[in-house]
Amino acid sequence: MNDDLLPIGQFARLCRLSVKQLRHYADLGLLEPAWIDPASGYRYYQAAQARQALSIGLLRSLDVPLAVIGEVLSGTAADQALGRVRDELEAELARRRRTLATLERLLLAGLPAVEVHLAEEDAHRVALTRDVAASPQDIARATSACVARLLAALHGSRDTQVRLIGLFPAELGEPITVTVAAVIDGPAPPGTQLDLLPGGVFACATHVGPYDQINLTAHALLAWCAERGYAPYGPIREVYLSDPAATPPEELVTRLMIRLEDSP
Repeated sequence: MNDDLLPIGQFARLCRLSVKQLRHYADLGLLEPAWIDPASGYRYYQAAQARQALSIGLLRSLDVPLAVIGEVLSGTAADQALGRVRDELEAELARRRRTLATLERLLLAGLPAVEVHLAEEDAHRVALTRDVAASPQDIARATSACVARLLAALHGSRDTQVRLIGLFPAELGEPITVTVAAVIDGPAPPGTQLDLLPGGVFACATHVGPYDQINLTAHALLAWCAERGYAPYGPIREVYLSDPAATPPEELVTRLMIRLEDSP
């Protein structure tokens, strides 16, 4: 055994890590011992490995996953690996900020209660496109992707007078199929699917505010239906009545509609 080898306990104290962490990192191939005593199985490290050990500790303190740390230590596109982690943290931070904004609204106004009315709706011929959201937090991305594809297929822009309707399952599992439809008169544009949105009796409520707080109005609408014994039939519809490019988020108007089965 070389004189410059350090027992695992001493090396752990030097690098501000635990022995358990060092063993785990060794099992993952991130930081293997310089020498393992074949008789006792005891592990030894070189002092020169301290920088790598401290780097692992630093990156873990920044919530960098171990798999990404392996990429960084290997020197293979380290900037790209850390850039992915940064982007994921920024997305999580944005989601947390949206959650905080919704909680602030609840603190100010209490649990949502909205005016609900029943209305008859005719069937509509629509062109539609779909996307899949991996989770409820991914619905906004999937919806935006559908809107962009649909408007491009219609050769329109946000200035085009087109009625867009979002269709979302009442029960959110994972994954979640998101659909956006546009009411049309003619054939379906390339890249879209022609369908018929059924008419019927709908429970309707109006949401005023950011799209990421629509779930508050949807909650109140579903509660209204449940209290009266109405069973939702089909997806929740969001009819977008405002142009988000020209309307402040707090003033966006969206009509929520739930088709009902026969009343009890």
